[in-house]
Amino acid sequence: MSYPHDRKYTETHEWVHLDDDEAIIGITEYASEQLGELVYIELPEVGDRIEAGNECGVVESVKAASDLTAPISGEVTEVNNAAVNDPKQVNDDPHGSGWLLKVKPDDPGEMDDLHEADAYEELLGED
Repeated sequence: MSYPHDRKYTETHEWVHLDDDEAIIGITEYASEQLGELVYIELPEVGDRIEAGNECGVVESVKAASDLTAPISGEVTEVNNAAVNDPKQVNDDPHGSGWLLKVKPDDPGEMDDLHEADAYEELLGED
């Protein structure tokens, strides 16, 4: 697997990409493959606050459920309803159209504590 270098990654397999003053959050291809076919996604509402390191949603597959952990803190500005209504989009394109949330970050500097793509791949034992 190859991970896009324009975003940061967490040890709990979420990614975050800063686009101007908005952060886009999703789960990694690794997480998607480990979970298998997703059947249900629960996300916060627009206007809700998420806190870095805390649970901010749930993704469920036919074999497991997993908490979504916020990589950064901020206010939810958009939820990917297309992915909520058709979770297979996350499996098909986890780093693209399968994004989950958009957030107005409290402090974009929080991303400095997250992994670059190469370090995330090392964490997974991939080269």
